[in-house]
Amino acid sequence: MINKRKVKRKEDGPLEVVCKWIVQHQIGLSVNLLMLLSLTHLCFPRARRQTRKFFELSYYNPESGRYCAGWNDAWMVFYWIVVFTGLRAAVMDYALTPLAKMGGIKTLKDTTRFAEQAWLLVYYSVFWTLGMYIYINSDYWLNMSELWTNWPDREIGGLQKWYILVQYAFWLQQIMVINIEERRKDHWQMFSHHIVTTLLIFTSYGYHQTKVANVILCLMDVVDIFFPFAKCLKYLGYNTLCDFAFGLFLVTWIAARHVFYMMICHSVWADIPRIINYGCYHGKNGDITGPFSPPDRFGHLFTPFRDPEGTVCWNDQIKWGFLSALLFLQCITLMWFWMIMKVAIKVIRGGEAEDIRSEDEAEDEEEDVSLDEKHITEAVQFEGEPYEEEVGVEALNLKGRTSRNSRYRKSSSSASGVSIPGHSDRKELLGRIGCDKGV
Repeated sequence: MINKRKVKRKEDGPLEVVCKWIVQHQIGLSVNLLMLLSLTHLCFPRARRQTRKFFELSYYNPESGRYCAGWNDAWMVFYWIVVFTGLRAAVMDYALTPLAKMGGIKTLKDTTRFAEQAWLLVYYSVFWTLGMYIYINSDYWLNMSELWTNWPDREIGGLQKWYILVQYAFWLQQIMVINIEERRKDHWQMFSHHIVTTLLIFTSYGYHQTKVANVILCLMDVVDIFFPFAKCLKYLGYNTLCDFAFGLFLVTWIAARHVFYMMICHSVWADIPRIINYGCYHGKNGDITGPFSPPDRFGHLFTPFRDPEGTVCWNDQIKWGFLSALLFLQCITLMWFWMIMKVAIKVIRGGEAEDIRSEDEAEDEEEDVSLDEKHITEAVQFEGEPYEEEVGVEALNLKGRTSRNSRYRKSSSSASGVSIPGHSDRKELLGRIGCDKGV
């Protein structure tokens, strides 16, 4: 006799429901917002004074051909957050997912992971190239001292301003992505990293330190090219190329995030007091007065973000604020690097290779279904509430059960953490921390 009892499905809370709805309608929401803005701009000439702030750079100085910074820049940042939200979803759904299928990726999880990493590869390749173009053609190319000269230079070129604002929008959009999509085990480390990164971009823009912001973004972006590239190669089955790409990633990580990055931190500590004349300044380029003492205790700290010609100050407290944020990011990257090297050393010594970051992803192993199976599963879920069956011994299908278990063991064996001495240790390491799991 078979006894059936219903199992209550865990219901999502209001926040989870909203997040899932946003994820499922990212393209539609973005397109509708952009169309509404465009139609308003085209159909209502009187509104163009406001709507053009979303499309065009604000605070242009026709005398110098350069731009100042101010509160109206926030409208362009919001515009690009919406653009990136829709563009990311559209590129992943209609370009990268079909590309994954063409490359032989069968499972839903791997297809999604491939699309996510390929999108990051595209983004960082474009913006690292743009950032390097700005850096190479600047007067601070390979010159640390030049990062701090002529402060406060209250104007920047149009391309550099667009680059900083769009990068800022991307990082804000990334904060939204990691909170509305499925969380990884290192969610809070990644969240902290993104928060500090956006704060650094925001404050460096307001305090006219866009030169050093450009250099740091270039150092960060170059690492984020090689890692998603290696992961994409892994998903496509090009293991040898993945090994090579992972090696480039590791070398680039050390050089960019621990060597050159710390050189900039040292320059903040040693060169700024020597080059920047401490104090407060007021006015626009060509008519700047100062230095003078701070006009109040805290209010002047926020003036640069709302008034292009207002008071802007620099002192040891502000310097240490920037340096502390930079060193906090260094601590996070050192922690990630330590996790990589810990697994590497463990494998070399013949121990078990366990990626301590991948537990949340490992939970998906049992749901690693093909794309066609996903649609079948979704259809079955609408038939009614699930139930468990309690059966007698005579009702058991041992053959079918054995087949299912063997299939599960096969799929989960790669996550068992058993290391085999020899060449496979290297493959195990690269498959876990280099090319298959996120850092």
